[in-house]
Order: sequence, then C-alpha cells, then structure tokens
Amino acid sequence: MGSIVKEMESMAGFGGGLQDVYGEDCASEDQVLTPWTASVASGHNLLREPRYNKGLAFTEKERDAHYLRGLLPPAVLTQELQEKKMMHNLRKYEVPLQRYMAMMDLQERNEGLFYKLLIDNVEELLPVVYTPTVGEACQKYGSIFRRPQGLYVSLKDKGKILEVLKNWPERRIQVIVVTDGERILGLGDLGCQGMGIPVGKLSLYTALGGVPPSACLPITIDVGTNNEKLLNDEFYTGLKHKRATGQEYAELLEEFMTAVKRNYGEKILVQFEDFANHNAFELLSKYSSSHLVFNDDIQGTASVVLAGLIASLKLIGGTLADHTFLFLGAGEAGTGIAELIALEISKKTKAPVEETRKKIWLVDSKGLIVQSRVESLQHFKKPWAHEHEPVRELVDAVKAIKPTVLIGTSGVGKQFTQEVVEAMASFNEKPLILALSNPTSQSECTAEEAYTWTKGQAIFASGSPFDPVEYEDKLLVPGQANNAYIFPGFGLGLIISGAIRVHDEMLLAASEALATQVTQENYDKGLIYPPFTNIRKISANIAAKVAATVYDLGLASNLPRPKDLVKYAESRMYSPLYRNYL
Repeated sequence: MGSIVKEMESMAGFGGGLQDVYGEDCASEDQVLTPWTASVASGHNLLREPRYNKGLAFTEKERDAHYLRGLLPPAVLTQELQEKKMMHNLRKYEVPLQRYMAMMDLQERNEGLFYKLLIDNVEELLPVVYTPTVGEACQKYGSIFRRPQGLYVSLKDKGKILEVLKNWPERRIQVIVVTDGERILGLGDLGCQGMGIPVGKLSLYTALGGVPPSACLPITIDVGTNNEKLLNDEFYTGLKHKRATGQEYAELLEEFMTAVKRNYGEKILVQFEDFANHNAFELLSKYSSSHLVFNDDIQGTASVVLAGLIASLKLIGGTLADHTFLFLGAGEAGTGIAELIALEISKKTKAPVEETRKKIWLVDSKGLIVQSRVESLQHFKKPWAHEHEPVRELVDAVKAIKPTVLIGTSGVGKQFTQEVVEAMASFNEKPLILALSNPTSQSECTAEEAYTWTKGQAIFASGSPFDPVEYEDKLLVPGQANNAYIFPGFGLGLIISGAIRVHDEMLLAASEALATQVTQENYDKGLIYPPFTNIRKISANIAAKVAATVYDLGLASNLPRPKDLVKYAESRMYSPLYRNYL
C-alpha cells in the first residue's frame, strides 16, 4: 500500500493533482495534443450515459455492482417518483421555452425518464417538445445550443458525407428525419437552427410510435441561409453565406441520399422535413422510386387531414364525394392534402382522379387557381386549375365556390376573417373549418373566432393546439390536426413490415385507421380526432394497417407476415421503463 502511495505522490502536480503526464497543462495553444480519455470501471461514465442512466433510481445492489456508491446521494427513488418530481419542476416554469430547455436537458441526461414523462403526459408535453414551442426554440437555437443532438451535413462535407454518417455512434438506424432549414413551420428560413425540428420529430417517433431512440437519427443539411438576421448574428452556428441552389444543391443531396442508402441499407426510412416547396416536391419525386422516403409536410399532413375529414362525415353527413373543398394555400401541404382527398374519393367512387379533383379548389397568393392562369403556374398547382372566372380575394372565392369545407395551409395568420367565416356559416349548417398553419401565431383563425363567428356551429380543428371555448353555456373542444397522429405509427408500420418503398395506398390506410379511432364520446364534443392520451394504441393500429397494405402490395421484406399485426406492432414498441442492471 505504501508503495502505491509513494507512486501517486511522485505523479502529484500542483495543488495535489496528478502529474501532467501528456503535457496538456503546460502546452501552448498552437501545440498539437491528443484528446486522451480514460475508461475506468467506476460507474462515473454510467451516470453520464443517457441511455442507461437511472439517476437516483439505481438500487443499493446496482450501486455496489457498478461502482456507483458515493457518486449519488443515498436516497433511492422509483422512476414514478422521479417523474412526479420532474413534472412538479416543469410546471413551475411560466415560459414555454424554459420547459423545452428543461426537457432537452433531461433527454441528454436520462433518456428513459424523458420518454416516460412524454408518454405519460403527452397532451401536456407535446406542445413543449414540438409545435408551437419548437418554433421559438429553432429561432433561438444558436443561443440555447449546448451540445449536438443530431448530425450536421454541410457544403464543407461534400465528397465526405459517407464518412460523416459513419461518425454517428449508432449503427442500426431505422429512421432519419432530415431538414435543410429553409421553411421551418411558418417561420421561414432558419438555416442550421432548424435542427430543433428533426430532434423534436424523432422524440415523437419514440414516444408516440415506439421506435427505439437508438434507431433514430436527426440530420440538418446546411447549404447556407438567406436569412439576413442570421447571417449578421455572431452567435449563428451555421454557414454564413447565401443558400446554395441549382446543381450545387442537387449534387450535395444526391451524395447524401446515396451515402444514406450505402451506410444503412435499402430499408432506411428518410423523412424530409420543412424543405421549401420547390425542393420538397422535387426531392420526393426524384427519390420515391429508389429510396424509402416520406415527406411529412406533403404526405403526413395530407394523411392526418384526410383522417379528420373521413371522421367528420359522422357530424356533417354525406360522403367525401358529396362535399366541396376550398384551400387557402397551394404549397406542399395544400396540394398534398388535396391530392390525397382526390385519391380517396377516386378509391371509393371508382371515378378517375382527374374527375375527383374538380371537387377541390385552391387559392394562392394571386387568388383562385383557374384555367386561365395555367401557363404561369408551378407544376404542382396545374392539376388544380379548373374552369372558372378569376377571383382575387378569399372571401369572394368562398361566396363563389360555396365550399362545405375550408382548409388553411397558407402559413399566414388571420386570413380567415370574420367575413370569410360568416360566409361559410351562411350556406352550411355545420361548416368544417381547418386552420392548419403552425405555429399558433400563424393560424388562419383561432378556435374562439371560428366558434363565435358561426354562433357555435363550426366544426373546428387547427395545426397547433387551442384551449376549449365556452360558448353560450356549452363547452366546445377544438381538434388538433397534428401530424403526430400519423407519422410515428406510419413509420412503425413501414419498419415492422420491412417496406422498401412508400405508396399512396399506405397513406390512405393510415388515414382510414386514424378515423376509426374516433369514438362517439369524441363526436359528442365536436371532435374529429381522438385524444392524444391513447396515442400509442392509435399508433399501433395505424402501424398494423400500413403494414398490412405493404404486405398486400408485395413491398414487404420482413417475412413471414405476422398473424396479428396490431399485437406485433405493440410488441416492437420501445419501453422507457428502467431495466435491472444486475
């Protein structure tokens, strides 16, 4: 023992520390150093590994077995008590962004507890980890950035993207959510700071769809930004130049998609998120035949809205083919929803989709999309150019078309004015109004406005959550057409079936599965979506329907087909409960 002490004393440096063996303490700034790390079976590293850390929930025996004794206070808490304490602390914060930061800190510290909180308190915490709070988080991402939560691929990495992907520590990735940050929610170009979106989406893949956190990879592709405020911000974390476009952009994306498939295989699901319209449609069209790709803004939004429309028929009557739809907004969300509605009507009526599209009208920034404008329209708007005289204003389009359903995907707030909503109510006993733009500040109208201006007759749903409204002694509960109903279960269905491509039939299956989850109790409150409290059950049912469609289309690689797909989906879901480490 004495010899060990003498050896330690000989290594002692200033202040009783160890000798500067590698010369780090006395090195000058320009000297090259190797960042040595030591791995000691002391349990210290275990407490800093979020996947395995249980904090004060380590039992006495675990503390002894894993050298944790003395590294933690003596109290032993259950996971349930930790959850209660964390929720108590979260509720003390009055500012949503503070709650967001507290949740992100927890995710980096204790993964299991983070997901248990999110699963058990989904209706309370969903607006914290995703829209609307994630929008503010992205705007301030440079200021609140602490440690990387995903992978950054930039123009600097051209020619080396495969190497970049290999730097990620996890190898068995099943889902990638990727953005280039050009159109974050309704907030515009946030460049590299858009990373909050893939991080948030993938936390929902795990919490709501049961995809293991280790199988999820958030990626931001940084090609620059056109946001002058960010370019002039000394704390901005991305490339400080204008966005790359054209061939330079296409070549980087091609290298990225090739590298993803090479590194993770044919069955890796790539979800495109918050790309600007011109790139979103092109990327989906280009890679849908060669990769397993899904655009949540186009396809996910479409699927969740179609589910709400199918469910709403119980309240407004008729079939989808009996209704007329008017959209404000003809971007990726609007045209994506419109196309899926047309496909569903075509499926039910056997009419060609070219014919069913005529029940659907779109208004963009220049007014109603009509045949006389077809030469100047972007390609994705052309199928919606119907024969009609030009109409400039939304209110005039409402009066001319007389839609039964009004859908907002404009990304611009307050566009459903009192005159517009009252016009809808004048020729509909129960007007269906969907104000889908995010975040809340960009919603086309509020729930209170929709209910007040229609004298409580509207059936209303929005993209971001609104509180219930009391109107003439009646409590009206607005629905939320949140993509989180669809994409976690949809992705799980693709994974459990081993799908190799996404087809429209799978999206229709997801919509129909979600619509069947709405109960009579929900309808009695005016809801066209089920509560999020049952979201894991909902996701399992969606996954089963999607997987069944994949098998029916012959696109599944996980064989043989499970007999009970719902039970199989549930069995594959990640559990946040602590494991026993003995």
